Amino acid sequence: MLGTQVRIDQHQQFWEGRGPCLILIPAERLSLYDTDGYARRFENPELMWEAEMRRARRVVDWPTDGIPTIRPNLGVVFIPGIAGQDCVVEDGAMPWPGKPLPREAIRNLGTVEVSKSKLMRLAAEFFQIHHVHGGKEIVSYQPDTQGVFSLAHLLNGEATFYEVVDDKAWMHELLEAVLALHRGVMRCLKSCLQEPDSSMVHGHGTPQGVYFPHAGLRTADDTATLLSPAMIDEFVMPYLERSVAPFGGTFAHFCGRHTYMFEQFCRRPWVRAIDLGNPEFYDTRWLLEKCAETGTVLCSAVAAEEGEEWPKYIRRLAGLVRETGARVILRPAVFPETREDCARMRDLWHELTS
Repeated sequence: MLGTQVRIDQHQQFWEGRGPCLILIPAERLSLYDTDGYARRFENPELMWEAEMRRARRVVDWPTDGIPTIRPNLGVVFIPGIAGQDCVVEDGAMPWPGKPLPREAIRNLGTVEVSKSKLMRLAAEFFQIHHVHGGKEIVSYQPDTQGVFSLAHLLNGEATFYEVVDDKAWMHELLEAVLALHRGVMRCLKSCLQEPDSSMVHGHGTPQGVYFPHAGLRTADDTATLLSPAMIDEFVMPYLERSVAPFGGTFAHFCGRHTYMFEQFCRRPWVRAIDLGNPEFYDTRWLLEKCAETGTVLCSAVAAEEGEEWPKYIRRLAGLVRETGARVILRPAVFPETREDCARMRDLWHELTS
């Protein structure tokens, strides 16, 4: 069984360009989120911790490069809730924000006492439970913090997509307020996790995490994919860069298809790795070529071809990795079910990407 520090050292070598690419092979076919009885767990950090630990324990002795991880699974409402926005929490679904905040409340985000807010207290209690009872094999990590533009959309509502055209002055005021809140939340989380500002382990919503020695936060900007390139240049990238600056770099995520945004992420040296929510929307060779050109790591699921089984999948992707020179942390779209076959999959990937 590989200990956590051994895997962290393995990841450090990967980031230094030594050794094979990494692969995060699931120990079982899990739904993305466990939402049975979720409403009760949302309010109870001990129940939340127990549920997340059940998922992570399967990874502890599994043939994978992933670090076993858990987080308080509080959803995209985490920072909006800290800001005072209502949310809907029900069994069978992840929570969703309620009505947008009025402008005056958004202008007063700087007065929010982050550490005393309900959702931060729930997260802090979760981390404390893990600190006392979790042991050293499983690492806790940040809740879903999103990115500045996505948070602005959640807090401001659908009007955001009109105001990027009709009221740019308000948009910049909104983004400045959200940026300040985001920074305060991250400072509080780093303190609760006892984690350095510019590094982290992050599981990206899964029980398997990656050690990032030069990135201290994850950002997610799904709704930014609805914007034009010019809007992304004005309203997304500058605020994202400023949110990342105190934390060394970011692990960036977005869903949908937006080749311009992907290229812009690749060109930013502070974007250390990119995860795609919909890798099937892209040509895999193109993705790897763009990453190789800029030294950006693709830390993502990568689409399988129709009917493709894991040996062919691994050989095809490893061939593209060798041809392009890209560095990849693969979340495989197809994988075997037995421990023995998963070990063979990991070993084959390591052999072909060394």
